[in-house]
Amino acid sequence: MEVIMNRRDFLKKCTAIGVGGFLLSKQTLALHINTRRPNIVYIVCDDLGYAEIGCQGYRDAPTANIDSLAQNGLRCSDGYVSCPSCSPTRAGLMTGRYQQRFSHEFSPPPDPQASGESGLPLTEVTLADRLKALGYATGIVGKWHLGSGPKHHPLSRSFDEFFGFLGGSHSYIDAMADPANPILRGHDPVDEKEYLTDAFAREAVTFIERHKTEPFFLYVAFNAVHSPLKASQKYLERVSQISVQNRRNFAAGLLALDEGVGTILAKLRQCGIEQDTLVIFHNDNGGPARACNDPLRGGKRQLLEGGIRVPFFVQWKGRIPAGKVYNKPIISLDILPTAVAAAGGQLPKEAKIDGVNLLPYLTGENAGEPHEYLFWRYGAQLAARKGEWKLIKRDSQAVELYNLAKDIGEQHNLAKEKPDLARQLKDALEEWDAQLPKPDRNSASGTSG
Repeated sequence: MEVIMNRRDFLKKCTAIGVGGFLLSKQTLALHINTRRPNIVYIVCDDLGYAEIGCQGYRDAPTANIDSLAQNGLRCSDGYVSCPSCSPTRAGLMTGRYQQRFSHEFSPPPDPQASGESGLPLTEVTLADRLKALGYATGIVGKWHLGSGPKHHPLSRSFDEFFGFLGGSHSYIDAMADPANPILRGHDPVDEKEYLTDAFAREAVTFIERHKTEPFFLYVAFNAVHSPLKASQKYLERVSQISVQNRRNFAAGLLALDEGVGTILAKLRQCGIEQDTLVIFHNDNGGPARACNDPLRGGKRQLLEGGIRVPFFVQWKGRIPAGKVYNKPIISLDILPTAVAAAGGQLPKEAKIDGVNLLPYLTGENAGEPHEYLFWRYGAQLAARKGEWKLIKRDSQAVELYNLAKDIGEQHNLAKEKPDLARQLKDALEEWDAQLPKPDRNSASGTSG
């Protein structure tokens, strides 16, 4: 903890004469004593279904560590990502902007020639760019999936340290399984021997240990529980009651993910910086066909709720209420402006950020809606949400309108019963869509990630 002066001397001086002639409350004294800007730990997992966390209904494997984020922070019941597929979501969260604005609507295609042309456009400013400019140490552990060429490498996008892989998926067991997509430390391939989820947790805590005395931003992008899911024996033994092998592999991989989250949280406590750390956790898209997204309809690559509403938790002890549910719609685009605000920075007006700073809303200072509208586009699929209402337009079909407060499973299309409301959302969606470049499948593919 950084201090203005010796804590005891400062307290004596302030309580005797005040600061600037005013007596200070204990809360104000604490603000003067603790001048450290918060660390930011941003954990993103992969292909996890909405109901596959204990606090959201899952029972096959305990997820006590992920659940603790809901107990010690907020569970955001209506937390969304900006795409039902992973690379576009990552492009959105890394910039705070709808990824369609810069034609990153689909996942980058495989690049066997290693031309390095596909990836997050160099014109975009990343979250690491913004926090590094504020004096933060920056690191990424895990899956990048925003370009594989040198100019798109994380170390070229203001991350100081990188341990992970550049592509859309990776073997958990064999680090050398895909020579075109190796595990890297910085730019150098590593023949990692540890189970990959465990290795990512290990690297995350070593980053925390190295930077515990300075503000840091750590982006931990676990590839769990994405395919090809193969768990290590120590996790498989803990879910031996599951007879179906694929489901057992999944549950074991989820245990590894939960243990990785627990390892990170324990390290923050051990270093005495837990209360100085904003922790965000969410999935990158709705779970695929094998996943459980109950009570939501649909899944990955769909703009039904099951494709875009994800497990979403925010913890900042002492700043954000604990053990409550926040039920207003938020989106992964919000993390960038929230993190920058927490770090004491301001975004330039010309940045055209689509996300909002969530801190006033999550702390209860602002009881309003963070967003008037949320929008999605994934090729021919479009959707908009306003309050409890959601409109979907799929493949040029007639629009569908759902009241998510009463029909979270999107079973009852009310478009004909409420034509004025449907028209209002459709007009807003079309106005947003008209601002964007048209989908370009020549520069990206919807099949990977």
